Amino acid sequence: MKKMLLLLLTTGCSVFAFCQTIDINKQFKNLKPRNIGPASMSGRITAIDAIEKNTNIIWLGAASGGVWKTENCGVSWTPVFDEQPIQNIGAIAVQQNNPQVAWVGTGEGNPRNSLNIGEGIYKTLDGGRTFKCMGLKETRNIHRIIIDPNNSNTVYVGAIGNPYAQYKEKGLFKTTDGGETWQHILKTNDTSGVCDMVMDATNPNKLFVAMWQHFRTPYSFMSGGNGSGFYMTIDGGKSFIKLGKDNGLPEGDYGRVGVTICKTNPNRVYALIESKKNGLYKSDDGGYNWELVNSEKDVVTNRPFYFQDIKVMMGDIIGN
Repeated sequence: MKKMLLLLLTTGCSVFAFCQTIDINKQFKNLKPRNIGPASMSGRITAIDAIEKNTNIIWLGAASGGVWKTENCGVSWTPVFDEQPIQNIGAIAVQQNNPQVAWVGTGEGNPRNSLNIGEGIYKTLDGGRTFKCMGLKETRNIHRIIIDPNNSNTVYVGAIGNPYAQYKEKGLFKTTDGGETWQHILKTNDTSGVCDMVMDATNPNKLFVAMWQHFRTPYSFMSGGNGSGFYMTIDGGKSFIKLGKDNGLPEGDYGRVGVTICKTNPNRVYALIESKKNGLYKSDDGGYNWELVNSEKDVVTNRPFYFQDIKVMMGDIIGN
């Protein structure tokens, strides 16, 4: 043992013999610290909305960086949510007929393993100067918000929920009194929440809602099940039609579904469906009948816990 200790001490002395003495204050006096990352402290952008009559005004929500607003088309940005107790954002909706009113849903809606959890939905009446929590804290993660363009007191909230927990406060919620009270109008099971939702702007009682059954553990992820489903309502959520094989869509259980509707032709609807055979589907009669338009793996197969969003612009489909 003594010989081993002596050897270590000798080796240590040999190492130090080759070291050069450095005066840190002298040698590094001109070296200044600099930030080498991350490039954006706000992280992933999870939500965006703009004022249609003044597109210079844009609102952004970040997965863990709060809400930001620009009034000069992105030249400069102002954080408007910093005073709130939660900075994890999942959805934003601005009231188009009164842009001073905006809704913010907390908790991001893409259930990767480093998901950020939320604590309810917030509302501002003064363009983001102040916010008030309007409830739904138990939903944890809110992925979609839609305001009825004809009645701003009516708001639909799609709660995707916390994928690590099983509980009942997942699904579609609706208020008709500006957020004072909420109705839970669509629910399937304790591991299924709203992964996408769109409204026919020409008929605000008509919505398409995609429910997604999914569950995470620290070491696994489950996507799809009998709690998933693609739904349509034509009466503001009083009843729902579950779309499936009889409508031209895939049979069996679904995973995540992305849906979009053409604003200039609301009879044209697209759905990107995760199923036994993934596919992009199109309807030209307002969602009653569908046809497969693309099944190429590179186009229709995504990692569903990151994204499954599609949008229609100028008559074309854009997917991400």
